[in-house]
Amino acid sequence: MMLRSTNIERKLQQTKGKQKSESVILAEVQEILRQDTLKEERINQQLNTKNTANTNAFEFDLLESHKIFHIDQIKEICIDYRLRFLNSSYFKGEIPQEAISKIKHLESIHNTELKGFKIMAPSKLFKLEDKDDPLLFAPIGNDYFYLVHKWGNDLHPLRKLLVWPFKNIGNLVVLVLLISYLVTSMVPDGLFSKKNTTAEFWIIYFFMFKCIASVVIFYGFALGKNFNPAIWNSKYFNA
Repeated sequence: MMLRSTNIERKLQQTKGKQKSESVILAEVQEILRQDTLKEERINQQLNTKNTANTNAFEFDLLESHKIFHIDQIKEICIDYRLRFLNSSYFKGEIPQEAISKIKHLESIHNTELKGFKIMAPSKLFKLEDKDDPLLFAPIGNDYFYLVHKWGNDLHPLRKLLVWPFKNIGNLVVLVLLISYLVTSMVPDGLFSKKNTTAEFWIIYFFMFKCIASVVIFYGFALGKNFNPAIWNSKYFNA
C-alpha cells in the first residue's frame, strides 16, 4: 500500500477553512490596514501641528537611556553646530516613513499617543528640503526629550569650525582680526611708501580691519543674521 504525500499548502488551506471563512479574513485584514492608515494620518497630523505639549506618558522602564537628552545638552550642540531645535510643524523637509514606523512602535509599546514633536536640524531645513541630518525628538517632561529617529547624512566634519565665528561676538572679532592681518600681509612692499615701517604696517592693518568689519556688519544686518545662542530655538527667519 502506497502512502500519499502530504501537501502542506492544502493542509494549511483546510485549517484556515475550519477556522474562518475567506470573507471574514479579508474583512479583518482590511480593518487592520484601515486602522493602521488612520494611525499614520493622525501621526502626520500631529507632526504638522504646532502642538506645545511638553510631556508624554512614556513607560520609563521601556525607554533606552542613551536616547534621553536634557534641553541643556540639546542647546549646547545647537549652539556649537549652529542648528535649530523647533517644533516639527516648522520642518519643511520630508519626514521618512521609517520615522513614522518608529513613532507607531513607541506608541504601541508605551500604550500612548505621542505629541509635541521637535526636530534638531540646520536652519535651512526649516525653509526647504536638503540632505543634512535632522533628529526627531518627543518630550518626556521636565525639559527631557527622547530621540525617536535620525535620518539623512551626517554633518560636515568641519561644520563646528566653520560656524565657530557665529558662536559669539568675541569669536567673530577674532576672525576679523586674523583676516585683516592676513590681508595686510599680502599688501606689496612699497605700495604706499618707499620705506616699509612698523607704523605703516599697523596703519594699513587698522584700515583693513575697518573695511572687513564694515562688510561683516553690513552682511549681518542686511541678511538678519544673529549669533548661535540667539537662534537655536527661534522660529523666526531673521532671529
